[in-house]
Amino acid sequence: MTKYIFVTGGVTSSLGKGIISASLAKLLQARGYSVTIQKFDPYINIDPGTLNPYEHGECYVTEDGAETDLDLGHYERFLNVPTSQANNVTTGRIYQNVINKERQGEYLGKTVQVVPHITDEIKRNMRLLGETGQYDIVITELGGTVGDIESLPFIEAVRQFKWEEGAHNAIVIHLTLIPYLAAAGELKTKPTQHSVKALLEYGIQPDILVCRSERPISTDIRKKIALFCNVNVNAVIESLDASTIYDVPLLMMKEQLDKTVLSKLKLAQKNEPDMEKWKEFLGRLKNPTSEVKIGLIGKYVELPDAYKSIIESFIHAGSRNECKVKVEYIHSEGIYPDNAKEKLAHLDGVLVAPGFGSRGIEGKIDTIKYVRENNVPFFGICLGMQCAVIEFGRNVLGLQGANTTEIDEESVHPVINMMEDQKSVTAKGGTMRLGSYPCDLKKGTKAFAAYGKTHISERHRHRYEFNSAYLNQYEEAGMIASGINPETKLVEIVELKNHPFFVGGQFHPELKSTVANPHPLFVKFVAAAMEFAKKKTK
Repeated sequence: MTKYIFVTGGVTSSLGKGIISASLAKLLQARGYSVTIQKFDPYINIDPGTLNPYEHGECYVTEDGAETDLDLGHYERFLNVPTSQANNVTTGRIYQNVINKERQGEYLGKTVQVVPHITDEIKRNMRLLGETGQYDIVITELGGTVGDIESLPFIEAVRQFKWEEGAHNAIVIHLTLIPYLAAAGELKTKPTQHSVKALLEYGIQPDILVCRSERPISTDIRKKIALFCNVNVNAVIESLDASTIYDVPLLMMKEQLDKTVLSKLKLAQKNEPDMEKWKEFLGRLKNPTSEVKIGLIGKYVELPDAYKSIIESFIHAGSRNECKVKVEYIHSEGIYPDNAKEKLAHLDGVLVAPGFGSRGIEGKIDTIKYVRENNVPFFGICLGMQCAVIEFGRNVLGLQGANTTEIDEESVHPVINMMEDQKSVTAKGGTMRLGSYPCDLKKGTKAFAAYGKTHISERHRHRYEFNSAYLNQYEEAGMIASGINPETKLVEIVELKNHPFFVGGQFHPELKSTVANPHPLFVKFVAAAMEFAKKKTK
């Protein structure tokens, strides 16, 4: 029988529920249990696909094409197990499902209400993954903070769920903050007490408290929290700020969070968690033998969460290469032909990031011209790849006005064009080319050297493609299509023959990089940047 763990948050948002959930799942997985994590978000958007990255960070795409919350990226990176549409549910999707059922007459004329209809739909979604029979444990992270108006139906659903499943089949972990007041010189437990009190008012007694803090929590403070919040002292878990999120599983293991969870769920403590490979990864990460500076050229650089998976991919690839990757965020709107050298000359590699719309696109194109002409390692993702195609068309092939029809619908040389099946689409949400698609690699190319095989699959999120009418012209001039979709014949990867590392992918490789399997293109890109840095110092 599947067991359920709910992770709620109190006091403030951004305490790291996603990282705690992923860390606990990693420890349980390392003990031999099959675990998955799902995220319930309280906003009314159907999914984050239409949200500006400034609003909610990056939109993470799963294998089956679901546009989801960036926390699902953490789940995959920690567990090395793919997530799906069922792993991320929003208030919008819950209400949409209920309203659709009401329209179809499924409620037999009843008055449709938050309780029981909305809460029943929430519980149905909470059980979906457990009912597949694939998982021993399902961890459900509830977005937002206890006390938020929009979170109430989810909290009520958890109360009902716990009652229905029984005490040892569903538990609640509540994540709170123990702030340090410098003026008083002490840690304060009152915010945690109030947060648990709010949860109790909704009928939920948390089983375990995970307390975020800048400073160690003494035994006396743990006893005080336990007394006021009705939990055992050993169920008050300290979660100190860590130098990297990848330390958190080991910190939670030291605090015996996994043991406490297993005893609450009446599950066998099979064997101690096997975290050797994780420790090896951390060892390489913290003891690099070299360092490179890579410029991330994008238009959302003020909010690093907009490029979360890319940054984490550099951490994975850096560890694999025993190299510290220092990422420098550079706004593409600030790059012009006359300052490109000044902005980029100190870098060992350049990644041009994905994005949508015209803002900052000329800066990306000017960046690519500089790195192409100066043999700086280059990696282009999605729009970054498309900008490389536009730059090559304009400056090498002499196609004046070459552009993407996303920016210039009247372009005389639409080297990037909208896919035919996208031209009739008017709805914005969930209508792009989304999810995993196959790709065949040409032998003897940089892409083939990275992957070491001819058949791969990668995740997509876009509407525009390389215009194959120009393919012969490009290949004759030295930009080759090294990856092709076998079914549609669309170009997936472009690269330059006579350049140390110049690769652009139409897909999002960062979405498949994990601690256990760093993405091969990132690994090779970091290695190329290391080579470039060596040559510069000679």
